[in-house]
Amino acid sequence: MNNGKWNQLLTQWREKFRRFMVGRYGSDELNQCLVWVFIAILFVRIFIHSGIWYWLEMAVIVVIYYRMFSKNTSQRFKENQRYLNLRFRVTEWAKGVRSGKWKEDLEEVKKYKIFKCPNCGQKIRIPRGHGKVSVHCRKCGHDFIGRT
Repeated sequence: MNNGKWNQLLTQWREKFRRFMVGRYGSDELNQCLVWVFIAILFVRIFIHSGIWYWLEMAVIVVIYYRMFSKNTSQRFKENQRYLNLRFRVTEWAKGVRSGKWKEDLEEVKKYKIFKCPNCGQKIRIPRGHGKVSVHCRKCGHDFIGRT
């Protein structure tokens, strides 16, 4: 087969695949993470010869392809958003652990009681050890009773 026919064949297959993928979800950050999980399981399976790793590998591949070819894009988008929120929380927690911020947070918990306004949800910090206090929310003006 000469080079021109080969390029024409590749172009035809690319166009067929593009038409197939119209309306389907495709790949996102969660799928990329699942690919890395698959690779990790593959390496573990090289050293630990157990059938459970094979089936786990297959399950991850099925989930990857299911998500990629799904036409329920809103559900896949929600799944990806939950993954991104979890990844953000984990990375922010790791940054706090590395920087020693958790020590400052622990000291703040010892010194202050955090109240949540029942009206608007605003967080209000009151020093501990004052017993029963009247708390005034500066955001909405609601007053409520809390125990420090």
